[in-house]
Amino acid sequence: MKGEVAIVGAGLTGCLLACFLARRGHQVTLYERRDDPRGRTPERGRSINLALSERGLDALRRIGLDGVVLAGALPMRGRMVHPVHGTPDFQPYSVRGDRAINSIGRGALNDALLEAATAQPGVRAVFGHRLTGLDPETGEMVFQTGDGEVKASAPVVLGADGAGSAVRAELKRYGTLTEDVDFLEHGYKELTVPPRDGDFALDPGALHIWPRGTSMVIALPNPDRSFTCTLFWPGEGPGGFASLDDPGAVERHFRAEYPDLVPLVPDLAADYLRNPVGVLGTVRCASWHAAGRVGLVGDAAHAIVPFYGQGANCAFEDVVVLDRCLDDTGGDWSAALPLFEARRREDTEAIAQMALANFIEMRDKVASPLFLLGRRAEHALERALPGRYVSRYELVSFSTVPYARVRRRVRRQHQAVAALAAAATLALGALAVRAASPGKRARSGRSA
Repeated sequence: MKGEVAIVGAGLTGCLLACFLARRGHQVTLYERRDDPRGRTPERGRSINLALSERGLDALRRIGLDGVVLAGALPMRGRMVHPVHGTPDFQPYSVRGDRAINSIGRGALNDALLEAATAQPGVRAVFGHRLTGLDPETGEMVFQTGDGEVKASAPVVLGADGAGSAVRAELKRYGTLTEDVDFLEHGYKELTVPPRDGDFALDPGALHIWPRGTSMVIALPNPDRSFTCTLFWPGEGPGGFASLDDPGAVERHFRAEYPDLVPLVPDLAADYLRNPVGVLGTVRCASWHAAGRVGLVGDAAHAIVPFYGQGANCAFEDVVVLDRCLDDTGGDWSAALPLFEARRREDTEAIAQMALANFIEMRDKVASPLFLLGRRAEHALERALPGRYVSRYELVSFSTVPYARVRRRVRRQHQAVAALAAAATLALGALAVRAASPGKRARSGRSA
């Protein structure tokens, strides 16, 4: 057996990472602050369904879990955009309409990955352990449990404990890390659209979106024929969470802004007032590693807002990249951890920026006739230039092209299209001048 690795966080990233490290022959201990989540009802109003796409599936495929996960997922081939009044409009994600992102509950995916991880030889999971201390020089850890303080140590400690990472906090306390957390003015709250007469109340083949300028609502389907409905609203101001604090205000706001949702959510006001408001933000820090033995992975290193559906996909891709770094360094963690950060930082910054930009697109632009015209033009280019012109969405969601390379490629494509448009305009102008010239010469001859 290779050396022991401690992974703090038995969420999605930690469990997947445990599977990859077990395959390499490591002994792995997963430390999780929560109780064992398997078989438990997810925390009310905190699930945020995931949109699993190619980057996440690629990571799962490498350890043979893609089929297991997709068995509990629902494919969504496009957005269904709901106006305040009128008929919803379906916008396919891919040019041929055949590619899909996959809706899956975070809890269901976590359970599947935790089962897979603990089934591996040499992997154990310890629950109810909240990290309260870490010495990066020695790998000594302190946990608070229901029975008091517990100490442990490991040659390698990896923080996969999410945006509020305790490992990151310990590295910051030791002075080996600086961080910047940029919170949005928007938060999120969840509601449930239950089945209607035993069937889906909305089309299950789409991600439903109600764009309203400065805010939006989305809904993703679940295998039990319900939808998880997430409100992304400002915290303050008219239409913000703080201003809608009584049943009457809630009902009036939904009837004015989301009239087709009202009949789909029984006890709308009660559920709204009962469920908590979550925060959204982007985490940036440097560096992601310390003392050659401690490292951060996934949201612990670079949390992003969820508006490109890439949070889990990006974190899963982290695991693949870290695994390659271990290959390239002969399993030397002191070399692999800085190499991982060097290879991954530009890509994680690129998707962080694209996710923020996509929030504006989703809430402001998807219902715009100009936006729809642009999408049709982009799909026409993809059909005319297969493989040469590919949209940003397809490159992000349906490929494993590095995020930073996606951004550069899309920029070049847009520049090329703009140059062609300018050249075409000049050519048409020249043709118009040429067409007008013989008439001018004829008139000049007659007047002479």
